[in-house]
Amino acid sequence: MSDHIVNHADFTLERTYDAPPAKVYRAFADPEAKAQWFGSPEGWVEEEVSIDFRVGGREVSAGGPAGGPVHRYEATYQDILPNERIISTYSMFMDGTLTSVSVSAIEFVPDGDGTRLVLTEHGAYLDGEDSAAGREHGTGELLDALGTALKNM
Repeated sequence: MSDHIVNHADFTLERTYDAPPAKVYRAFADPEAKAQWFGSPEGWVEEEVSIDFRVGGREVSAGGPAGGPVHRYEATYQDILPNERIISTYSMFMDGTLTSVSVSAIEFVPDGDGTRLVLTEHGAYLDGEDSAAGREHGTGELLDALGTALKNM
């Protein structure tokens, strides 16, 4: 009998930003804008960051605490409708071991003069190395960081 397990989970997060959809979308599409909110936590060492924002393009972010495990995010953009949606598939690794595979859909919905962002993720979390609860929490923190960054863009 194998100790390998797959936990499947979905979550949806919503945030409303006081910025038009084009500005919120740009925070994902423009590498310089994305670097203002989507990065390593304070004290981490970045090993690799690259963004090729186009359908079929890849995004990679790798790093971790000094002397600690290396976290790696590898995404492929599957569908992009400017100012409307971004759909990607991505894998997470810890020290080279695959820990999860996800499909992420981000929708930018006009809300008065602002934007309601709806992020839905479908994930397969492998062998107890990752969890939907942890991913949802971390993704929520990133979306909060996006809100702060939008005020300065």
